[in-house]
Amino acid sequence: MSSKARRSVQTVLNAFIAAVNRLDKSLSPSITLAKVQSHHFTFSEIVVYGFQLVLASLWLYLLPLPILFKLLLPILYTSALLVPFTSQFFLPATPIFSYLLAFFSCRFIPSPYRPTPSVSLLPTLESVLYGANISDILTRFTHPILDILAWFPYGVGHYIVPFVVAAFLWLFRPKEALHLWARLLGFFNLTGVIIQILFPCAAPWYELIYGLTPASYSTKGSPGGLIRIDALFHSNGYTTAFTNSPLVFGAFPSLHAGCATLEALFISHFFPQTTKWVWTYAGVLYWATMYLTHHYLIDVVGGGCLAMGFFYFFLPDEFKNPVAATAPPGTQIGNPVALNALAASGTTGASLPAYRMGTQRSKYEIYDLEQPPSPVGGPLNGGRRRDRSMMADAAAAYELEQSDSEAEDGDIGIAYRSTSGTKSGKDKSSAPITESGASNTGRPNAESSARRGGHRHTASIARLIRGEDSRAPEEGAGWSPIHTPVSTPRRGEFSS
Repeated sequence: MSSKARRSVQTVLNAFIAAVNRLDKSLSPSITLAKVQSHHFTFSEIVVYGFQLVLASLWLYLLPLPILFKLLLPILYTSALLVPFTSQFFLPATPIFSYLLAFFSCRFIPSPYRPTPSVSLLPTLESVLYGANISDILTRFTHPILDILAWFPYGVGHYIVPFVVAAFLWLFRPKEALHLWARLLGFFNLTGVIIQILFPCAAPWYELIYGLTPASYSTKGSPGGLIRIDALFHSNGYTTAFTNSPLVFGAFPSLHAGCATLEALFISHFFPQTTKWVWTYAGVLYWATMYLTHHYLIDVVGGGCLAMGFFYFFLPDEFKNPVAATAPPGTQIGNPVALNALAASGTTGASLPAYRMGTQRSKYEIYDLEQPPSPVGGPLNGGRRRDRSMMADAAAAYELEQSDSEAEDGDIGIAYRSTSGTKSGKDKSSAPITESGASNTGRPNAESSARRGGHRHTASIARLIRGEDSRAPEEGAGWSPIHTPVSTPRRGEFSS
């Protein structure tokens, strides 16, 4: 094993040990009851928990199980919530359990209460929107190599990657990120199942087998292109699983495509260095859903859009900041002071550059002025040193005001900065120029006057921006950035 691999293994091992140490190992239900009593439930929390409770009651009622087993499930789940050690796993995963219960129980909904499955809606929409049946075109040529390439993300990655994402979030990111992943994954899939129940649509494999004949809920499912994988490995796992699927007419939206989109969004947001890899995986899975005749292109688009809506709508404001999203475990996400310290140190989880948070840009950055040297500095940003001290800002402002007053009195030379000649657009060297127009370097007045067109007077610009130039212009005098009187011709002076 190479040294790099050993370091990676050691990093994961250390992160695992630290994550285990952070777990709540208490087994006393009184601690959980005390937390519940002290917690102030918001209206949104009451609505969400109430909605899940109503759905769970409905699915348990539909399950063809003895009443004792129906009561045993909520008793076991409630017991797991009361114990602190198990509640830290079961409570965030509640939306996922709601999705699984809905998925496996929807087959028991009586047929008179279920809408008639649509067979021609999706292929018609695909032809109208995209000009052709894209999924049909992708299935005309098959090859064992393409079968393997499609099978791995669709038949394996779809069931493994969510656990991989959860494991990495648990090891290397704050616990709030893991809780967010569990909530979004569960509610997204639950919403997708509800849409599939209310708007049942047949998949492309149904059109290939039965044509456009009307469908009924007595129709068995099909593995589609995955039957070639069963033949390749001499098994019947996918054939058995998809034939007995509880939701046969669940083509729209594609939960495979939606989960891949949600995984790519999450991983690229919390682990930015993996962006190109996770989106490559998502793109291959998009193709696999159509190549294996399980979804139309419109299903893929619908699932991806639904996942993006969930991610960007429910992403908390705390995690919209790159520093918080890539913070190491144990970071107080809601504490701006802790995040500022983390940003200043530059030790974010993804080794991103430090970001200044909770502060505004200084006047020098807003007006593109040269910033005086400050005794207290921060990380560089765009070639300017950021102040992190109120006293330093006050001293800099006082120094700028002093330069304004001195320039107005005309007692000192005024420095000009070149707008060209350097990469940053500012001349690093400047020569003071007196009121007579001659520079201290001995250059003639004509050269100094020519340079004025390409220079800016720092103090005058700052004074004009702040509106502090209260002096009225002298009568008969033109305007000059250094207040040099310019004579104007008298009436009739140039008359012949």
